[in-house]
Amino acid sequence: MKNYHIHISPLNNLKNNEMEILNTPEERFANIPDYPFAPNYVEIEEGLKMHYLDEGNKDGEPVLLLHGEPSWSFLYRFMIPVFAANGNRVIAPDLIGFGKSSKPTERTDHSYAKHVGWMQTFIQQLDLQNITYFGQDWGGLIGLRVVAAEESRFARVVVGNTGMPTGEQQMPEAFLKWQQFSQTVPEFPYEMILQNSTVRELSKEELAAYRAPYPDTSYEAAARVMPALVPTSPDNPASADNKKAWEVLMKWEKPFLTLFSDSDPITKGGEAVFQKLVPGTKGQPHQTIEKGGHFLQEDKGAEIAKIIVDWMK
Repeated sequence: MKNYHIHISPLNNLKNNEMEILNTPEERFANIPDYPFAPNYVEIEEGLKMHYLDEGNKDGEPVLLLHGEPSWSFLYRFMIPVFAANGNRVIAPDLIGFGKSSKPTERTDHSYAKHVGWMQTFIQQLDLQNITYFGQDWGGLIGLRVVAAEESRFARVVVGNTGMPTGEQQMPEAFLKWQQFSQTVPEFPYEMILQNSTVRELSKEELAAYRAPYPDTSYEAAARVMPALVPTSPDNPASADNKKAWEVLMKWEKPFLTLFSDSDPITKGGEAVFQKLVPGTKGQPHQTIEKGGHFLQEDKGAEIAKIIVDWMK
């Protein structure tokens, strides 16, 4: 595999006071299927750029779509057109370390708290208000913390195949196996991870799109470390902050919808804790997405977007 370190211009290889930062060369994204969206960037801190899609009606109510690991905004390509057709402004950022966003090169550059802070800064910089938010996987773990910290900016919340563990719950065996695998596998198999986590057969081009952000292993710090950051014991550094966020959600009266899929061994049944603890879930038209894997946006993206659009109306 070509080592793009040799070809990175000074603009692509930066250092701020704390981190070495890489940016994936744009040519890696030249042949991405079903992704005609223009790139946008916000500088979160010196040298650290967050890429985002900004589609639809710029004066419309914003819909914020947060991906997880190891995916990026490409995951939302089937959902974005549905929201745009509804007159919404559709915002789909790439987490720092993913997609077209900047990639700090050390695992220690990435923590749960940092990712929450970066996403909070992003929302503040765009000054998003009256947000309808959808989060899946780490898009939920990070996004729900941001919702709790910036609750006045959010009109409604949708979660699918995610959670916000405090380390006091018994985690599913499937997750613990994935966590161990992700930290020990010598080479990170993006294609296998995505295909094993969807029901439909992904094309060769789609699978290549998920690897595109990572020319070599030096770009992979976030993708590799994120599974290890999920709180699986009460002494995890994020446990106390997640408990505080839960205190906010347990008083959340605004509409809160769960759309979990039926074929995800890691999060199946995870909607129950939200429906039990979050007041805003009462009386909402929660659905189980049939024939949807962990990445339900790949399997049922347009269907999920239509459910949310109808619910918003």
